[in-house]
Amino acid sequence: MSEQKPRLGRDVYLALAAVGWADGTLDPDEADAIVRTAIEEGLELDEIEEIEAATKAPIDVGVIERQRLTLEDRLFVYGVACWLTAIDGAVSPTERGALERVGTELGIEPGPRAYVCALAHEVAEMPEGDRPARYDLAALRWLISERLRAAEETRARDQDEEED
Repeated sequence: MSEQKPRLGRDVYLALAAVGWADGTLDPDEADAIVRTAIEEGLELDEIEEIEAATKAPIDVGVIERQRLTLEDRLFVYGVACWLTAIDGAVSPTERGALERVGTELGIEPGPRAYVCALAHEVAEMPEGDRPARYDLAALRWLISERLRAAEETRARDQDEEED
């Protein structure tokens, strides 16, 4: 039985590019991973061109229309931001500040931020997962989706129990 994977839209990839630029640089391997994943997602050519342009010149995370991103999208973008800031093995104060700004811009509370960062690091620890060209963005998205679904089920079950 195959589950339909959530479709990532153009805004998610633009946000990922903005996250990559948050510390002032976007590594070419990171840019390639963002564009490659957008292509694999099946986005339209004009959307891919826009995403590719965003990986070649800085885009500020503040310009991303947060309203167009679901909670799952925002958590995913933040998770990728966690991975990107830690990819070189150390998180500088500048990167830490950029990550804080990304979380604030995306409207994510501190608890979910820490949880999603842990998921991002879990995916990075997969074989060759820390290499930008091999990092499994789809696995991160799936984990976030599954954990959100499980949390919603738990919340609904707890609410039913309270009503009984």
